[in-house]
Amino acid sequence: MNGSSPIEAVVFDVGGVLLDWDPRHLYRKVFDDQRAMEEFLAEVCTLEWHAQHDRGAQIEESCSELVATHPEHADPIWAWARRSEEMIAGPIDETVTIVRELKDTGLACYLLTNMETHTWPLRLARFPFLGWFDGAVVSGFEGVAKPDLEIFERLLARFALVPQRTVFIDDSPANIDAARQLAIQAIHFRSPAQLRESLADIGLVA
Repeated sequence: MNGSSPIEAVVFDVGGVLLDWDPRHLYRKVFDDQRAMEEFLAEVCTLEWHAQHDRGAQIEESCSELVATHPEHADPIWAWARRSEEMIAGPIDETVTIVRELKDTGLACYLLTNMETHTWPLRLARFPFLGWFDGAVVSGFEGVAKPDLEIFERLLARFALVPQRTVFIDDSPANIDAARQLAIQAIHFRSPAQLRESLADIGLVA
């Protein structure tokens, strides 16, 4: 990171940074056998298949199509659509604390998340801290998702952010690389402790 410019805004990813999201939180309840669960997630409801939902595809339609191809897995496929909130174990509390500290200093904070249109309102209601932010760009409503540069450009334009004065936090190396292509300062999230250290290094938190 280049700390030469004063930071005016911090942008957070949601899943993996603020919320503990993992399909396994749900599918450990669905499958009795760990190996069968991993095979299902690797071959049927894959993250590549799920990526279309982050770009606005409707979950009921995509699940129906997948059931037609894998009828033997109908119940676990439909669980992806109907039990999506069970994929979240809860908030990552230490990161939420960091957001509160940043907000208390008066720093603008935003969200840039790859998320489906049907889950965003559910999570806003379930986790009130998501309402603390000054604005959010949610991929499902945009029709474009990280790491596509276009969604970063929309974020910058929508909230009049200066890339060099914006810090972006995400757990995906590909998303970090994309942000840096636009001169956004970026922190690859690995843990709340590591994030706090990185933000302290540029004087944003104690």
